[in-house]
Amino acid sequence: MSLQVTGSSIRYVHLSRRLPGNCANRWQNSSCDHVVAVDTLNREVDPKTGVLRTERLITCKQKVPSWVLSLTGGNGVSYVREISEVDPKSKTVVLKSVNLTCANLLRINETCTYTPSSTTPQETLFQSSSKIRAFTYIERLSNKIEDWSADTILSNAKRGKEGFDSVLAIAETLFRPPEMSS
Repeated sequence: MSLQVTGSSIRYVHLSRRLPGNCANRWQNSSCDHVVAVDTLNREVDPKTGVLRTERLITCKQKVPSWVLSLTGGNGVSYVREISEVDPKSKTVVLKSVNLTCANLLRINETCTYTPSSTTPQETLFQSSSKIRAFTYIERLSNKIEDWSADTILSNAKRGKEGFDSVLAIAETLFRPPEMSS
């Protein structure tokens, strides 16, 4: 049993007040075609803090190596539980996800955080970290599963950034105040 950690950080330049609503739509774009469904399981606002907590089930269909499918008996469809917390006071969004499919063979915990820049008000800092742990008795096999998982996460992160950029661009266009004509 081993552990692999991945991470990334990105600065988004946009009106940060639109970020929370756009995070909820981050999977709804053409760059994230591996996401086939997003179902909201629960949504509640903490009356004391005002934090909006949402639990979602994300269904993904990805190309999976045949050697992984032969180990798991799977078909390339996987399920992920995501819990997001939107804090209106600090203007932060934290998304935590864990795989449900094959969790006895592989555990992937990912945390994504969107926080306003402390130096540039129109920027938001995105930080992502993933912990990947394979549970097999053969270290070489665990390493191979973890390496494939890390590569998939990095590839999906690139596609996710492109997709989220398009979601933000659409939101900025939709919510841009009309220009005044003289």
